[in-house]
Amino acid sequence: MACMRGGTMCCFWIFYFGILFFILGSFIFWLIFLPKEVEFKVTDASLTQFDFNTNNNTLNYNLALNITLRNSNKKVGIYYRRVEAIVFYKKKWLATVSLTPFYQGHKNTTILRPVFEGQQVLWLKPRDVSSFNAEKSSGVYSIDVKLSFKIRVRYGKFKTLRYKPPKIDCPLQVPLSSNGNSTNGFKTTWCDNAFFFSDPNAD
Repeated sequence: MACMRGGTMCCFWIFYFGILFFILGSFIFWLIFLPKEVEFKVTDASLTQFDFNTNNNTLNYNLALNITLRNSNKKVGIYYRRVEAIVFYKKKWLATVSLTPFYQGHKNTTILRPVFEGQQVLWLKPRDVSSFNAEKSSGVYSIDVKLSFKIRVRYGKFKTLRYKPPKIDCPLQVPLSSNGNSTNGFKTTWCDNAFFFSDPNAD
């Protein structure tokens, strides 16, 4: 009724200050928590089989990983509602493994242990087959792993809605193992594109 009596200008100022207070409140809330991005790294990789048959274009594989997630925030917890590890070879999808959902509390380190085992038909280009043969000779394969999540973040007692952050990228150089022990040794690899709390496209 007040807006009707005061006219359009009154409604404008109410709307303007409402938006202003919301932005200011969100900024203060952000300053209180100042969330740091979760850190991802692959600490171990065991590749006991990686054979490509050119007769039927089939790749037989057996890959086990240890992936460490570090939440260094003091006041922020994360509910991982959907957890998937996806492996690619030569930009071709190879396998997807679904892992058990979990909650990661404050100052917490969590280890994921996905295992990929089986066979998959891959239509590799001639240059990719040549690259595979070169990697076979060296005993080290370029394998890409991506982590896909649906998460819900807890700020104190406040919980966000579920949302899907960008996939985490883990480009790996994995040596072929013998009896679970790699000849050359796998080097811990940090993953990229971890943006749970920030916009990767922001300037």
